[in-house]
Amino acid sequence: MRVTDPPSHFRRRFFLGLLAACLFLALASGAAARGRCGSHPWCDTHLSPDARANLLLGALTEDEKIGLLGGDDFNGGVSGGPHAHTGTSDGVPRVDLPTTYYSDGPLGPRQGQATALPAPMGLAATFRPTLAFSAGSVVANEAKFKGNDVVFAPTVNIMRNPLGGRSFEAYGEDPFVDAQMAVQWIRGAQSQGVIADVKHFAANNQEGADPTGHGGAPGAPLGAGPFGSRYIVNDVVDERTLREIYLPHFEAAVKQAHVGTVMCAYNQVNGAFSCENRHLLQQILEHEWGFKGYVIADYGAAHNTINNLNNGLDFEAWPPWSYRPQEIQLALLSGQASQATLDGHVRRILRTLFAYGFFDRASYRDDDAQIPKRAHARAVRRIEESGITLLRNRHLLPLRRRRLKSIAVIGSPATKFVTGGGSGNVSPFSYASPLAAIRRAAGRKVNVSYDDGADPATAAAHAKASSVAIVFAADYETEGADRQCLTLECPNAYGDQDSLIQSVAAANPRTVVVLETGAPVLTPWRNRVGALLEAWYPGEQGGPALARVLFGKVDPGGRLPVTFPQNEGDTPTAGDQAKYPGIGVNVYYKEGVLVGYRWYDARRIKPAYPFGFGLSYTRFRYSHLRVRANTVTFTVRNVGRRTGRTVAELYVSIPSPGFGVVEPPRQLKGFAAVKLRRGRSTRVRLRLDARSLSYWDVAHSRWAIPRGCFLISVGRSSRDLPLHAVVARGGARCGDRD
Repeated sequence: MRVTDPPSHFRRRFFLGLLAACLFLALASGAAARGRCGSHPWCDTHLSPDARANLLLGALTEDEKIGLLGGDDFNGGVSGGPHAHTGTSDGVPRVDLPTTYYSDGPLGPRQGQATALPAPMGLAATFRPTLAFSAGSVVANEAKFKGNDVVFAPTVNIMRNPLGGRSFEAYGEDPFVDAQMAVQWIRGAQSQGVIADVKHFAANNQEGADPTGHGGAPGAPLGAGPFGSRYIVNDVVDERTLREIYLPHFEAAVKQAHVGTVMCAYNQVNGAFSCENRHLLQQILEHEWGFKGYVIADYGAAHNTINNLNNGLDFEAWPPWSYRPQEIQLALLSGQASQATLDGHVRRILRTLFAYGFFDRASYRDDDAQIPKRAHARAVRRIEESGITLLRNRHLLPLRRRRLKSIAVIGSPATKFVTGGGSGNVSPFSYASPLAAIRRAAGRKVNVSYDDGADPATAAAHAKASSVAIVFAADYETEGADRQCLTLECPNAYGDQDSLIQSVAAANPRTVVVLETGAPVLTPWRNRVGALLEAWYPGEQGGPALARVLFGKVDPGGRLPVTFPQNEGDTPTAGDQAKYPGIGVNVYYKEGVLVGYRWYDARRIKPAYPFGFGLSYTRFRYSHLRVRANTVTFTVRNVGRRTGRTVAELYVSIPSPGFGVVEPPRQLKGFAAVKLRRGRSTRVRLRLDARSLSYWDVAHSRWAIPRGCFLISVGRSSRDLPLHAVVARGGARCGDRD
């Protein structure tokens, strides 16, 4: 038989078919994950995370599934040793499911040494979400290079009470600021291939009063006594307050940042522990917000196996108590929990690991040599410079070397690395003290001397003989115990600092006070000093950053994310045991939505320094406010003599929707950090969405915009708002209050 050449169209079809077959084979061989997944069906990267999770779930035995709900590291845990992960889940070697490693992280990985970041409170003071992205990137990068897959951060709990021991770990008193910073921190962290863990869900706002009298002093045992203890307290909080104050930042973390995991808290909320709270975990987190990651219990926060299984807890890290294998098996055998429920928890864990690339990459090595320490140090110095907040300045700062003969640096914090305790206690790779940095910045012609401040009289004499005195004062906050008062002597970690400051200021009016605190403190001497800087817990680059601000190399960029009260009795929870620390196990959130500056404004209480406040070395003018639809524009001009920073803040006054519905006088709904050279101006544009004008309608369980007149205010702080405009909604007729 004679074979002839096939027609051209047949040849084309043949070659196209051959090409398709080759492409299919190439894709099929490349579909397997390049990481450590193996060649199993669930390793096909073309499948969705849900499909892959279902395939792997089907390959697991019941015992293997149960084993994935509890952690496996009983020795390293929270010790903070050089190679001690905060937690592990050993995985299932039979099916190539790798071990998952967990690390602490609000201020850096607590695993040996790390780059110590400024406290999140100081990060919030920057009012620059881009720096939150940078902070999240630095922490997660180091967590990754220490061999971790999940980082226990960010902490986003609202500062309801400035006595709270973990106030320094979070972003202050306002849910809008909190949400903006948390979203970018999470995005920064997860851009590094590490899964973030937003915590502590929800209303975890106190550690507990310490009946031992230690007051959270360094070296005191972790964990407060029975008075308002985080382990047992029941927060009685109405639904509107929960939705408007204590949940928006978690909602943003889920919906905007797509956080991989959520940590449920120790406390109870309205009668149910957070880790077995169906309303929080299933109704709100899963069904309303669409959270597809998994829920992790804080260490020791899981109590009841049945309730945890049936109400939404997926994973209990070290040490598994509620999720001990025998307890889960008993729940299944007794019919109090179903196989479908078990599968649901495991599926959520596996789906998250697939969705965030855990299987499809090599394991992370625990080797500090991989960490770009210099680049990270530069990043954290920029954060601290932008967070240092100038609260008072009587023509004293910035310091000018040519006008100085001598500087007296006073107070032991000037020579120490100041930070908080607990999961935020990081050991820095390196540290340059403020004293050393001031000496470098002052130069050889200026005599910089030091006095530890132990004897106020000696320190005062030292200050009197100097051109300028700089007093460093600090507080100490820690996980496990609230502070007993708001003075610098609670706890008495650094001596009688208030008396020291008063003595030095009396001897030399050219006194600068630098506070290194985690949250607001009382400042009874504030009008007697020449300048006051709040540096927060400044991280490992605090010394160089402070020196650059003191000598004017950079403008202090910080603004207060919290209100500084004049008196302790002015705070929202003061003077009422039912509010704090509680009666029995119950803490009653009777202040409702009036938290932080909302409380001070509603009660017309003058604070020492209001929310959003902070000074610059230059001056700014705000003008030409315009509101068109949902867009607010205005002009900011630098009318001073040098380059500087300001934070333009937008507040909304929402009309009360009905009798008995309390609305705060104003609420922050937008902000923009602005840097301008002298004489320059810029047009700032901020957008208001529907939520910016809404309140939680309890009767209909939804967000609603009330009918009425909304006052839009713009300015430099919650108490300095020179620009106003009125917006009508729902057909209301409003007079011009511009």
